Amino acid sequence: MNMPARMLRLLSLLQGRRGWTGAELAGRLGVTDRTVRRDIDRLRELGYPVEGTTGTAGGYRLASGRDLPPLLLDDDEAVAVAVGLRTAAGVDGIEDSAVRALAKVEQVLPDRLRRRIRAVGAAIARIPLGDGPVSDPAALGVLAAACRDREVVRFAHRGVERKVEPVKLVTAVRRWYLLAYDPAKRDWRTFRVDRMGTPTPTGHRFPARRPPEEPAAFVARALTTAPCRYAATALVRAPADVVAARLVVALPGKVVPVTARTCRVHLRANAIEPIAADLLLIGADYALDAPDDVRAALAACARRLTGTRPDPPAAPGSR
Repeated sequence: MNMPARMLRLLSLLQGRRGWTGAELAGRLGVTDRTVRRDIDRLRELGYPVEGTTGTAGGYRLASGRDLPPLLLDDDEAVAVAVGLRTAAGVDGIEDSAVRALAKVEQVLPDRLRRRIRAVGAAIARIPLGDGPVSDPAALGVLAAACRDREVVRFAHRGVERKVEPVKLVTAVRRWYLLAYDPAKRDWRTFRVDRMGTPTPTGHRFPARRPPEEPAAFVARALTTAPCRYAATALVRAPADVVAARLVVALPGKVVPVTARTCRVHLRANAIEPIAADLLLIGADYALDAPDDVRAALAACARRLTGTRPDPPAAPGSR
């Protein structure tokens, strides 16, 4: 199939968004509305099911179907897809599915791109991070569609039935989170997908809502302020960017500059070991602000690290 560059660009736009007005497409392509209509007709002749949409301005969208011609990717998009498939993680069974999908992608690519992608693949090595929590790909698919279509979903989360308005899926530290508005709580909430029961679309649509901040920032703040068993703060004698680079995970808000040469690190976890690890990774002098139970847990952790046993309690009456 041989298409002019402008039509390839038009097809790429249609594949990248659910719907466009004719004026938007004309503006993106730098052509007239009439040219857009002519190119749309040509795509239809080639077998691409481009539908007209109703509304004030009208528009176009690319419908799905079994006979849809192959997805077209430019060179950078094809490499991005291949890299993403090679490094996929955090979804149950995704590694095997990614390998099969990558084989299909490579099969239909031209030789020059296939060689480029294989070179990228040969240069990539991934360190396994152990058996961490994984999410059900079917659940992610349902939630993603609900975010796109603004459809209310129902699911159980930690044994509680929830009905929410999903807005965005966010991934952090091999885990997937759903950002949603909870009408029952009249507030925004985040939900870990791997702790979620099977999500079910309700068929009810909801009006667009804007989160109080960018979704990834909202979820990061929720993670760094969630109630935890242990919490402490370290005032570190080192620049914030240096300390953040040393930590394995430094979500926004965890490392906060105080001066050009000092920063404050907020440490929170349900186990003491991650806090101890962060303190070791800081690699600079610090003053620790922590309650007695945190200090006692850190002291016990230090004894385990050095193989030192705690002093036995003094016998009654001894001096």
